[in-house]
Amino acid sequence: MNALDLARKAAIAAARDARTTYRNGLIAPTAGIAPGMTQANLIALPRAWAYDFLLYAQRNPKACPILDVSDAGSPRTLLAEGADLRSDIPLYRIWRDGTLAEEVSDATQAWAEHDDMVAFLIGCSFTFETALQEAGIDVRHITDGCNVPMYRTNRACRPAGRLHGEMVVSMRPIPADRVAQAASISGRYPSVHGAPVHIGEPALLGIQDLARPDFGDAVRIEPGEIPVFWACGVTPQAAVMASGVPFAITHSPGHMFITDVPDSTYHV
Repeated sequence: MNALDLARKAAIAAARDARTTYRNGLIAPTAGIAPGMTQANLIALPRAWAYDFLLYAQRNPKACPILDVSDAGSPRTLLAEGADLRSDIPLYRIWRDGTLAEEVSDATQAWAEHDDMVAFLIGCSFTFETALQEAGIDVRHITDGCNVPMYRTNRACRPAGRLHGEMVVSMRPIPADRVAQAASISGRYPSVHGAPVHIGEPALLGIQDLARPDFGDAVRIEPGEIPVFWACGVTPQAAVMASGVPFAITHSPGHMFITDVPDSTYHV
């Protein structure tokens, strides 16, 4: 076995170890965990709502790039052999009638309320963060050991069926002279949100205070740095809220599903 094969084997082992720790009850944001392995957002809906969401994602691919869809009733995914989507994420959100009802570390009991749940795994910008770091670009929430800041915006997504809502974005402070490089690097990962949707001027997105994110944690912005915004896989949760979806299970923002798929798979 050559060095490349050994490295990939070690990376997959790290992903599986991380899922095991979450299944055993660890609750922590996943940014920087199992570097080099793709992370994904989750939304699971009863089958009666699955087509509406599939259409919503197809119409809004920047914010909702689908990586996999489970069979109805199955908590399995081809992206991670043997994984269980009901328990292998650090923290889940249970939604009822568009309102956050609870957060749990294991969604098995809630999942059992419907025997036809369809799970969607959506690309996550954590996937290209390793590439940013390898280029010497600081990823502030990883450096500071906190969750990425995420904000609801004034940009409406294209509606589909019963679903509508606004785009959610994640933000990373980038030195002004590295913004173009950060955009270029992330742009090579279109299946995990790709290039930024906005640079600077948060007010143009309807964001009034970067120190008060709607999800995640505020991060420091140093002199000479510019806030850069990427489409975020929490966008489906905004649609759940805006549309009053009767029942849904999602990841808690920043607490992702770690797959066995290398980030390089989605590099173009």
